[in-house]
Amino acid sequence: MVNWETWHYLAKYIPIMPAWLWYCIRSRSFWFFTPSNPTLTFGGFEGESKKEMYAQLPPGSYPKTIFIRHDLAFEDVLKQVKESGYTYPFAVKPDVGMMGFMFRTISNDEEFRQYHHAMPVEYLVQELVNYPLELSVFYYRFPNEEKGTITGFIRKDSLSVTGDGTSTLLQLMESYPRVRFRLKEMKSKHKDRLDDVIPNGEVYYLSKALNLSRGGKLVSLAHEKDERLLKVFDDLSHYAGHFYYGRYDVKCSSIEDLKQGKNFSILEFNGSGAEPHHIYGNNNTLIEAYRIVLHHWKVLYAISKYNERNGIEYWDFKKGYKFLRKAKRHFRQLKQLDLETQL
Repeated sequence: MVNWETWHYLAKYIPIMPAWLWYCIRSRSFWFFTPSNPTLTFGGFEGESKKEMYAQLPPGSYPKTIFIRHDLAFEDVLKQVKESGYTYPFAVKPDVGMMGFMFRTISNDEEFRQYHHAMPVEYLVQELVNYPLELSVFYYRFPNEEKGTITGFIRKDSLSVTGDGTSTLLQLMESYPRVRFRLKEMKSKHKDRLDDVIPNGEVYYLSKALNLSRGGKLVSLAHEKDERLLKVFDDLSHYAGHFYYGRYDVKCSSIEDLKQGKNFSILEFNGSGAEPHHIYGNNNTLIEAYRIVLHHWKVLYAISKYNERNGIEYWDFKKGYKFLRKAKRHFRQLKQLDLETQL
């Protein structure tokens, strides 16, 4: 089907939701996935903290990070950041976030001040990872097995346009199919430059976030999967012993270096709610994408059921419902703030 990748989430997933409900019925829990990653809140389905995620990764495998309370005076925050050894530019993003909302690169005190005053929630300051490649690796491991499986390996490319020396930024955006689907958002974010003519050959980045939901392009690297790559993620899974199912977002200097376990940094680990992004960017039909998703849901159920039988309880309905409502409210706030913040 044409352009199914751009459909709304619900339009894509409603036809296979009976399979998800069947796993809820089989487990007698609406939140059957919560034991999948026992040390992540809600199994890492949604609303989990980056702080708890980083705490379970090997030192040096993720960017240098400090967490900032949003209600501190900016002068105190600035002092904390500089005493921790950070220099501009650095990255900032919410501790609990999604889809790249309120991810920014900060270049000076004034930008940092604006960001801090805009943020209503705890956020993190993080060294800027300058490795050229950003990759996603979908990995799962059954708790009773030593080796796992990498089902997806993709590269993320930024949403950008290239100037021709005569067209304005708005004209470039309107002529690029990947932008047209989110033109309203991009016009709002770049409203001060819409009439600028972008020089010939200059790449203008519309979004620094590489998430598919923010317009990023996904390119399949399935041909690069091998035993060396698997060992890197097996080792990560075994480090804390409780990351069994999810997607690692990684920056690295090269694919070969990643396979050697060097020159890479984990931006985050998305748990039971992670979408297998390799359904995109590989010329899959919608039916083929459904087969991939259904396989992952079957694995998620099996891992969760194993852990539940070994003492990790499902969240009860009330607890899960309250948590999910709070998370949805939080993300709506971040989404709106992201549109309004012109950094």
